[in-house]
Amino acid sequence: MATFFIADTHFGHENIIRLSGRPFASLDEMNDTLLRNWNARVKGSDDVYIVGDFWYRGVYEGALQMLKQLKGKKRLIIGNHDRKYLKNAEYADQFAETADMLDLPCENKRLILCHYPFAEWNAFFRGSYHVYGHIHNDRGAAFQYLKTLDRALNAGVDINYFMPVTLDELILYNSLFKNQ
Repeated sequence: MATFFIADTHFGHENIIRLSGRPFASLDEMNDTLLRNWNARVKGSDDVYIVGDFWYRGVYEGALQMLKQLKGKKRLIIGNHDRKYLKNAEYADQFAETADMLDLPCENKRLILCHYPFAEWNAFFRGSYHVYGHIHNDRGAAFQYLKTLDRALNAGVDINYFMPVTLDELILYNSLFKNQ
């Protein structure tokens, strides 16, 4: 069983292609690529921590259909676009777990997962890591501070090659993005 992380997929949100400069010609191409990349990596017994903003703008039925196609045990860290969909029990039941924030032991590390990036987090001075989303690939003020923190890791698809990633990959891809 493997553990993966992903954030800000924004399935169903056509405008995110322009807003985040995603390399897709259409919403269908983006959704299909994200789905294909996810299922190529994730097996049924794997845990996938979605660190917020799974779906946006599309209808509830589309969100439910997408969730049912994705492999793995999906665990949602609630983002700013997730709550309205979670009001529907059938949608909410697709997740093995939902939380606003999660303190997770993973690969001999302590991870603090929240959709929103923090300046400091639980056990910050004891070597814990913070896995977040929300800022996509924006290099604004929040990023300028976060890039100085080696243990602050953006799980957003926009910097993690549009796929769920392992903790080691998350560390590597964040390092590459921070040093561009």
